[in-house]
Amino acid sequence: MRKTSLQRSLLATALFSALSGGAIAQSTTGSIYGQVQAGEGDVVRVVNDTGLTREVPVDARGRYSASQLPLGTYTVSVIRGGAAVRSRENVALRVGSGVEVSFAPEAAQDLGAVSVSANALPTIDVSTVDSRTVVTAQQLAKLPLGRNSEAIALLAPGAVDNSGSYKSATGNSLVSFGGSAASENAYYVNGFNTTDPLRGFGGVSLPYGAIEQQEVYTGGYSAQYGRSDGGVINVVGKRGTNEWHAGAQIIWEPNGLRAREKDSHYTNGLPPQPKAGDLYAANRGNTVTSTTASLYAGGPLIKDKLFLFAAAEVERQTGDVISNVTLPQSPDRSYRYQLPRWYGKLDWNITDSNIIEVTGASDKTERSGTIYDYDYANHRRGARIAGANNEKFGGDVYTAKYTGYITDNLTISAQYGKMKTVNYVSPSGYNPDAVYIAGQDFQNPAYTGGVALQNGQTVSTLANPNRGNETTNTRFDIHYTLGDHTITAGIDNQQARARDQGTSSSGPGYIWTYNQSSPDLPISTGLGVDAPGNYPGGEDGYYVVRGVSSSLATVRSSQRAQYIEDAWQVTDRWLVTLGLRNDQFTNYNANSQAFIKQTRPQWAPRIGAAWDVFGDATFKVYGNAGRYYLGLPLNPALNAAGGALGTSQYFTYTGIAPDGQPTGLTAIAPGVPVSANNNFGQLPDPKTVAARGMKAENQDEYILGFTKTLGSDWVYGAKVTVRKLRDAIDDYCDIDRIVEKGQSLGLDIDTNQVNSCYLFNPGRANTFTLLDTAGNHVQVPITNKELGFQGLKRKYYALELLMEHPFDGTWYARATYVFSRSYGNTEGQLRSDLNQTAASTSEDWDNAAIMEHTNGPQSNDHKHQFKVFGYWQIAPEWLASANVSLVSGTPRHCLGYYGPDREDPAGYQGDYHFCDGEPSPPGAQGRLPWIRQIDLGVTWRPAFGEGKLAFSANVFNALNERRALQKYPYSEAGPGLPEPAYGVITARQEPRYGRLSVSYDL
Repeated sequence: MRKTSLQRSLLATALFSALSGGAIAQSTTGSIYGQVQAGEGDVVRVVNDTGLTREVPVDARGRYSASQLPLGTYTVSVIRGGAAVRSRENVALRVGSGVEVSFAPEAAQDLGAVSVSANALPTIDVSTVDSRTVVTAQQLAKLPLGRNSEAIALLAPGAVDNSGSYKSATGNSLVSFGGSAASENAYYVNGFNTTDPLRGFGGVSLPYGAIEQQEVYTGGYSAQYGRSDGGVINVVGKRGTNEWHAGAQIIWEPNGLRAREKDSHYTNGLPPQPKAGDLYAANRGNTVTSTTASLYAGGPLIKDKLFLFAAAEVERQTGDVISNVTLPQSPDRSYRYQLPRWYGKLDWNITDSNIIEVTGASDKTERSGTIYDYDYANHRRGARIAGANNEKFGGDVYTAKYTGYITDNLTISAQYGKMKTVNYVSPSGYNPDAVYIAGQDFQNPAYTGGVALQNGQTVSTLANPNRGNETTNTRFDIHYTLGDHTITAGIDNQQARARDQGTSSSGPGYIWTYNQSSPDLPISTGLGVDAPGNYPGGEDGYYVVRGVSSSLATVRSSQRAQYIEDAWQVTDRWLVTLGLRNDQFTNYNANSQAFIKQTRPQWAPRIGAAWDVFGDATFKVYGNAGRYYLGLPLNPALNAAGGALGTSQYFTYTGIAPDGQPTGLTAIAPGVPVSANNNFGQLPDPKTVAARGMKAENQDEYILGFTKTLGSDWVYGAKVTVRKLRDAIDDYCDIDRIVEKGQSLGLDIDTNQVNSCYLFNPGRANTFTLLDTAGNHVQVPITNKELGFQGLKRKYYALELLMEHPFDGTWYARATYVFSRSYGNTEGQLRSDLNQTAASTSEDWDNAAIMEHTNGPQSNDHKHQFKVFGYWQIAPEWLASANVSLVSGTPRHCLGYYGPDREDPAGYQGDYHFCDGEPSPPGAQGRLPWIRQIDLGVTWRPAFGEGKLAFSANVFNALNERRALQKYPYSEAGPGLPEPAYGVITARQEPRYGRLSVSYDL
């Protein structure tokens, strides 16, 4: 039933009065707004559960707004003559949003039902123009989910699990938003940026029970956010209140409730020395048991003044991982993982106008174990080989934030924080005198008797035990209301350092890798490596490679930004937001010399609008357009800008020693170490590393959508999103082509340029700095056509449909469908089909040949995504929940040697987009199967526990589907020689497993 016109007018006015109170500083706050019966001297008082009190005036039209409020539960009162005449209790804020609390005239008192505690209509927030999903602690406690921020983010439409099996430092699977690479997101905890600065691989996760709300931006976010062209995951932790609360939980995921995994088998023939017939991976031997214990407590240290909330959880995982048959150095790894997390927050209400918040958080994993031999043919564990590596990953975050309510119209905030992470690997049982042997399945069986030979060395690379990352983040924000304009402005500065990063070859400083190719075809035409059949022992195409690598360095970056934004309430029904952000990025090499300075203005405009069509918050039409810049991660300073060493020398052999090393070596021409990318360990001149005037990666985005109520119980909507990557940064490694262009211009170019690759903007003309024979810097302009490329292309478009039933005390449900396409000739910073982790220096764009036939659907392209989740309060003691997704598969890839003659023009072996000598763009081989995931849960709160005691059971992947998430893409082991592992399933859905838990809350 529709409201009266008076009620609609009051509601519309109340709703839009909130627009002067948007949240700032990475959305750690919310606002309360509404309409009261105007009266001279009236104010509205809001008091939260810590005793924090604010009084805001009511204007001549009866409107009020209290902005920048810490999350919590509030009592809202109308004050007249110093006394409360009307009140509303239990008003819960939602991060970054406004909550409408109106007090209508007596004739329309039923309008007062439009509040958090008793909604008459599903809430549509007309005070925002962005696209986001907010998940509250109450929802997290009910839904069957993985216990980390990335798993929560997958509830958002358009968010999918990455297709490259990428994980964060503490083992969480990364998320792809809107077709972007998994490294292109930003992660925040209580307003502090916790994004991994080295590669962008995730951020810090809080103990699950410490999450108050998680905000997932999938597009359209304001100028206050930056350094992302994917999505934003913003976690707000819990805080103490004036009442003490505490609780504990035990969670058990036993291997006995876990279905057996499926083995993987060779699908394209067999290697020369198969371990166990066509068996590739004995996944059935994998086991895992997990136990998690968590505690929390929060309350007042000084009532109304000083509050504490603290939470901790420790997860312990034990089990076995059976390696595939190509990794005999670590056949069966029995492991022990400890994953400790803790979170603490102090809130000090100095006065009602001055607040200080101090946050500490830690997210780590510690790994150890034992390596055993494994009988693949009979699926049995063998003798102990060595101890597994001792490893420590993750780190700590500490931040402090001040908020000052200077006047009713002016709020300021300042935040400073530090994050320090470790990446410690200490090899257990490492033998410095033993050489690592790889590719044993391609050893010549004539010299082994059909049984691969090895020496027990389990360590291929070594790292500095001190390696890790450090980040500092400084923010200052101003929020000012001037009539119908709400202006926010601020600075957002971040300094990052990667400490002692990189690795080097183990043992004597090199490793041996066995392989086979056609004996009559050159191993690499681009590197000048001859055919093995021309040398003793190579008659059947067998050869071995001695590889040397080293990339150890400490590097840093500086990222600064300034922004300003105006939320202009044009009319009672129209809101327009106008924002502008300016980002500056500088990256330094191992000698603290700047090799990229992008300090000229990089303007990122943002514009959005929201229209309350009927004026009663039942139908919102919104849209926005914006540009988003992404800073370069620290990773390129270790390779393109660093003195990385990576060489290969090719030999035939006439024997294999008992320790697996080749004997009777004959060097294959050219007879010296070669490097596809000139990685000979020399630090390049920093002025020559990056193209002149190189633009930071940036993307334009356009969104148009609507949200509407359906009756009194439902909300539905639709949205169209278009994204276009305008500029990217990657490395170009065909140095000879640039040298030749300089010579053609009459420049006396030094032909011995030491750079391995140049950072540049792919798909457009670039000007490179080279050295001439006199050591002077000279400029070499070169067009995109001369580089041999097409234009850069990554385009994404999507149609999103939404249907939601807000919780009415009995049940809640949300369903979304997304049709999308992500296509072009680049995924972005990563190459997921190859699992390459070198962000912004993948093999894409390294040379012209590697980029032929790359145009097509990209690795994170999922045409269809169906998601449904919710819960049902069956009875006072029983709650059932479900989380269901159905996502279409990603494109398959088939890579091989170049062209019908199986050449290797760039020295990249079989990485070209050719399959059986024919062009093979992404998706030409079809797609991987649809992925269906059904997760279910049930919770019992027995009456005798008075609501404090709860028993829960969850089952994940209830149908036990184990469909392929990734397949091995290489079709050739050597020129003209089929790769047996081509098409092998290398990643699957996790099998069905169960979770049992018991919790008690005081």
